[in-house]
Amino acid sequence: MNIRQNTDLIKLSNATLAALPGDIARPTYDRSALTAGIVHIGLGNFHRGHQAWYLHSLMQKGLAHDWAIVGAGVRAGDAAQRERLAAQDYLTTLIALDPAGSTAEVVGSMIDFVPVEESNGALIAQMADPAIRIVALTVTEGGYYLDPATKGFNAAHPDILHDAKTPDMPVTAFGAMIAALKKRRAAGVGPFTCLCCDNLQGNGAILRQTVVSLARLSDPDLADWINDNASFPNSMVDCIVPATGPNELALVRSLGIDDACPVTHETFRQWVIEDDFCAGRPDWDLVGATFTDDVHDFEAMKIRVLNGGHQIIANAGELLSIETISGCMANDDIRALFEKVATREILPHLKAVPGMEPHAYVDLISRRFSNTRIVDTTRRVAFDGSSRHPGFLIPSIQDGLAAGTPVAGLALVEAIWARMCAGLREDGSAIAPNDPDWDALQAMAQEARENPVLWLKQAKYYGTLGQEARFADAFAAWLDMLWTKGTTATIRAYLAVAG
Repeated sequence: MNIRQNTDLIKLSNATLAALPGDIARPTYDRSALTAGIVHIGLGNFHRGHQAWYLHSLMQKGLAHDWAIVGAGVRAGDAAQRERLAAQDYLTTLIALDPAGSTAEVVGSMIDFVPVEESNGALIAQMADPAIRIVALTVTEGGYYLDPATKGFNAAHPDILHDAKTPDMPVTAFGAMIAALKKRRAAGVGPFTCLCCDNLQGNGAILRQTVVSLARLSDPDLADWINDNASFPNSMVDCIVPATGPNELALVRSLGIDDACPVTHETFRQWVIEDDFCAGRPDWDLVGATFTDDVHDFEAMKIRVLNGGHQIIANAGELLSIETISGCMANDDIRALFEKVATREILPHLKAVPGMEPHAYVDLISRRFSNTRIVDTTRRVAFDGSSRHPGFLIPSIQDGLAAGTPVAGLALVEAIWARMCAGLREDGSAIAPNDPDWDALQAMAQEARENPVLWLKQAKYYGTLGQEARFADAFAAWLDMLWTKGTTATIRAYLAVAG
């Protein structure tokens, strides 16, 4: 990949694809002949660097031209993303960053973006189109209206109450999906596959729970029809895709391309999908995806080691004013914390999957986190800990307590999160709000400085873990040490423990 200086930029569009520099790969298929088959809700960087790339790669083989993606969003802020992408014909420059070398390509599998409307009428109409056979989502782990402690459906949330009362004018993605499925049933059209692409173990089952439970609040017969006829495959997605900021925009311009929303990503990608599609699917396995009837073991390994590992290092990095994930891994203490906790306290509860055993996976994640070309910020990774800790770390604590395996390192990780939520780094600088529940978390973190047990009484995150003495006592000791001796000294105290 050649870096160009002082070059007139080429505005990315269908009309300029042929004019792009020769080392930039681009669609070889006729984009004007593509037709839509997928609506994707929550069209951020990860989707464009992952699922859209798999479909694009299939299209490059002359396949799946009737499966093009229509983007969608249900938040007011999604309108700006739609405008940026529409201005460049929904094309995206993907830049793969690796210490061994980088490449760039333009991906063209997306052909439209539904207008963002308060009542989601355009989105409902698009999903009701019989040509749409898959509706996929990346709406973050916290977007499924779950009770953090029980993982059950939160029927009392104001958004859910709104959609239950006015199902024809929904404010949630799930309400819009239900309204579209209702139209399809009335028209004699079969349902679409509902495909979750978020980092939730059993994500298809969780999506089914949310959609069917919400539908049942207003139309029990429709809920039964959806449950009996739609499909909700579980899946596991993996690729580190940082947010786009000034550095990424400068990088794409250095290639000679004017792209308002480029995506940088690591060279590693993985997509494991349960083969349960009620209305057909693209042959993503021809370009590297894995179809299997047993996604669970893949999910558990990835969510607990990679996503859980991200929380292990990012919270500590925030306290020590380390700005990036690779910078966290360059800190010997944080790196050792990740590797010891993952090996001693997470791996005992994981199974090998085809092509990868757990210890080798920890080594792989350690290398991926250490990629200095990926500028992934600790702030981005540490965001929404109130969803990510219950989803990524607490299951390992529960398994460790049940099996009698060590949990002291995980107790330290939770104490570091509590210390971080107090909102002050060790250098005295403030941590800006970084969680949907930040105010409540910060208030509790400050109270827990004097009485650590209060933190674990947040049952919506910890359930009954505060009553488990082996975990609670370790947590209290670590939190006290973090406040009195600091993050580095506390991590080193854990690392010094034999084993």
